[in-house]
Amino acid sequence: MVIGTLVGNPRPASRTLNAALALREAIRQSLASQGHEVADGGPLVDAAELATEVFTPGATGVRDALADLATADVLVVASPTYKATYTGLLKSVLDQAPGGWLRGTVAVPLQVAASDRHALAVELHLRPVLVELGGLVPGQGFFLNESALAGDQDALIAALVEQLATSGTAAALSALVGSQRVVGVS
Repeated sequence: MVIGTLVGNPRPASRTLNAALALREAIRQSLASQGHEVADGGPLVDAAELATEVFTPGATGVRDALADLATADVLVVASPTYKATYTGLLKSVLDQAPGGWLRGTVAVPLQVAASDRHALAVELHLRPVLVELGGLVPGQGFFLNESALAGDQDALIAALVEQLATSGTAAALSALVGSQRVVGVS
């Protein structure tokens, strides 16, 4: 099984990227502990690296990145919170995805913000676009306050593993991934 990551922060190598990689690792650990075989790594797209191509006619970078991400069984999609929703860069990348692009893919939304007042943005804005693209979203999306990113990456991963377990998302994720294998969707 492969876990991919799409980050919609306009700044390359951002804290959002680090948060997304921590969530990807937490998902990997959670699934592995439930007996699933999970590959290390997986396709990673930092949309900041595609920004110059997003609106360039004939450019193939975004299309190629989306095709690469479509090979993942599980996809973490992360964004900082801008104007109470996800970034325009992420929206512009996702707008280029074909209809049903995430069909059969388990999609895990993640948003990062400076204030807990934005905690619902992941459920109100990012989750619906992933579902519209055909993604199977287990449990609630993930919200991280930027203050959680200031510490050790291993501590963040451990906290996310715990959140996966206590929220029931780990069980839902395992069931969805298991059903993909049974039906042959991947």
